[in-house]
Amino acid sequence: MISSETRVQIRHWFYAEHWKIGTIAQELGVHPDTVRSAIESNRFHRAQTLRPCLTDPYLPFIRQTLDLYPRLRATRIYQMLRERGYQGSVVQLRRAVANLRPQRPEPFLRLHMFPAEQAQVDWAHFGEVLVGRARRRLSCFVITLAYSRALYLEFFFDQTMENFLRGHVHAFQAWEGSPRVILHDNLRSAVLERRGNQIHFHPRLLELCAHYHCIARPCQVRAGNQKGRVERAIRYVRESFWAGRDFTTLEQCNRQALLWRDQVAHQRPWPGDDTRTVAQAFNEEQPRLLPLPLHPFNTDLILPIRSAKTIYLRFDLNDYSIPPEAVRRPLTLVASDTWIRILDGTQEIARHRRSYDRHQPLLDPAHQQALLQEKRKAFHSTPTGRLAQAVPESETLLDLAFARGESAGSQTAQLLKLLDLYGAPALRHAIEEALERDTPRASSVAFLLRRRQQPTPSAAPKVDLSRHPEAQAIDVQPHDLETYDELAHHHDDDPDE
Repeated sequence: MISSETRVQIRHWFYAEHWKIGTIAQELGVHPDTVRSAIESNRFHRAQTLRPCLTDPYLPFIRQTLDLYPRLRATRIYQMLRERGYQGSVVQLRRAVANLRPQRPEPFLRLHMFPAEQAQVDWAHFGEVLVGRARRRLSCFVITLAYSRALYLEFFFDQTMENFLRGHVHAFQAWEGSPRVILHDNLRSAVLERRGNQIHFHPRLLELCAHYHCIARPCQVRAGNQKGRVERAIRYVRESFWAGRDFTTLEQCNRQALLWRDQVAHQRPWPGDDTRTVAQAFNEEQPRLLPLPLHPFNTDLILPIRSAKTIYLRFDLNDYSIPPEAVRRPLTLVASDTWIRILDGTQEIARHRRSYDRHQPLLDPAHQQALLQEKRKAFHSTPTGRLAQAVPESETLLDLAFARGESAGSQTAQLLKLLDLYGAPALRHAIEEALERDTPRASSVAFLLRRRQQPTPSAAPKVDLSRHPEAQAIDVQPHDLETYDELAHHHDDDPDE
């Protein structure tokens, strides 16, 4: 039932503002049938006269037969009616039988579980979120203990097998124990194939169960009532926690979810006895949980991978840097929910914080520096790049000089000599003055530098001997300077001069 004010608002939007029924229902958060009832939409429908059907004369016989044999198939009834003169099709008969067959609701018994006996698991979809430029599906892993109704929830950006296992491990760590039976739905992370009661479980799920000494058990097909406690827990999460909340990061969302679990969900009355809370029932159940093994189950994703020509590896829409010596070599990528590790055999060669954005290069400065030292033409190691790095204003001067017919290579070589001779600050000021005078040439910059100051001895050009290693090994013995004085005096005393 809706209030009179809501009914007036609905009729105003429909008749005065001409809103659609679906729009009104979405705005008020009510069912469309409620909106139709408020606007009395049945007045707009004309009375329709039903045409006679070929099954009409046989309806009493069909109803009487179904009362005696409720599970009798429509094909058998069709054969019986054909002997009695029925001329219609079996499709028409099936529709009539479906309407007349007695529908008996399936009765259920109240399910009682022993403490620490069973936990029920399921995923819940909570729409899509934007992480930078990437659109990610936000899902919530929910697991609840069938006895105490204590639950654990964690939000992830996908429903991969690794996150499915990671949710189990985090829940067991939060409970400080594991149940004996884990009831799953028939999702691909749990059941690979099913034929009747014969089931092929996912190998990774079997490894998890073997590690924690528990048993995986799926529900029957189309029997969601068998895990009704986790279904109700998901509904409780949607209505009590999710509604009306805003989050900026996934970590913040999970922190608030666990805080809500401790302060709200576990403080509600326990369904088995409303004089106790769920937290009190869990305190009774927790000592009976199976003890945890010494080490948690490894849930990281391990992939063989190989880079292309660059120092980046592509994983989950983003690029992660590696050392230059590892390019084009077979490597191993280990991905957790927070870190990306690159292994060369058993040695870790790179580690990055995992990004859930897209097309983001995550570069370790050490990898870039190693590439600069290994390849001279990488990044700013070329002459033009070295000049642009030291004096960014040189790019503008070279562009203008090239537009006026000057050789870019010659201009760059002259500016590099001036850079070595006078230093970056003086060259920058001279280039700025040359641009102001509209004389974008290296000769003009050299003139301005000579006019301002003379080159200092400390600014003498350095000789690059990297291409002549034999010259670096030459050992020059210093001479006594008085030898040169003697030569000078002997020259002055020469009588022929």
